[in-house]
Amino acid sequence: MTTYVLVHGSWHDGSAWRAVVSRLEQLGHAAHAPTLAGHGKGVGRAVDHNDCVRSAVDFIVDRDLTEIVLVGHSFAGTVIARVAEEIPERLRRLVFWNAFVPEPGSSLLDECPPHYREMFHELAAASDDNTITLPFPVWRDAFIQDATPETARATYQQLSPEPFQPLVDRLDLRRFYESTLPKSYLNCTEDLALPPGEWGWHPRKSSRLGTYRLVEMVGSHEVIFTGPRRLADKIATAGRD
Repeated sequence: MTTYVLVHGSWHDGSAWRAVVSRLEQLGHAAHAPTLAGHGKGVGRAVDHNDCVRSAVDFIVDRDLTEIVLVGHSFAGTVIARVAEEIPERLRRLVFWNAFVPEPGSSLLDECPPHYREMFHELAAASDDNTITLPFPVWRDAFIQDATPETARATYQQLSPEPFQPLVDRLDLRRFYESTLPKSYLNCTEDLALPPGEWGWHPRKSSRLGTYRLVEMVGSHEVIFTGPRRLADKIATAGRD
């Protein structure tokens, strides 16, 4: 049995992993899906990146979880990298699923193509609480293009505004890049959330991990909704010893 802690990306909360958790449990594993600080419905969003990291660390420590395969999706790549700096003794492997792997001293926003940086700044400035509400056309065409129209609409209703500050906080990450923890990169080959090529997920982000296991699967950035059983199976492959 492997213990998985699954960390969600932007606009999500831990409930997005529900079907993946169920499948991992069917495979004989233990799986946990915390919600990061400032995320989910009806919560305060005045958080920074350290708050997000601390909430993940506290979740793990409070439950005395050890020998963890820590999985991060998208934005959560930055979170699991920082968690690995804080409690490496509790971790067995890191799995980055189409996740950001920022260079030392950069922010997540630095890793986004210019059109996203401009859009996110504008959306945050137009909000009352420094958050970003993802426009539905971006969700439909770039994030979940493999879904039916009905599924795209239903899943969009599950999203929440994303706190902007964690995306602009600069991350030191020197300890992460010195870490010898085993790492995997899970790449969905139809993921368009970052445009393929210069700004794409793989190999631009994945290559920064040094030696790592590459696992690939068909699917969009949100295969968590469109193919959760397949995703769980690939996470199990990425997380094995």
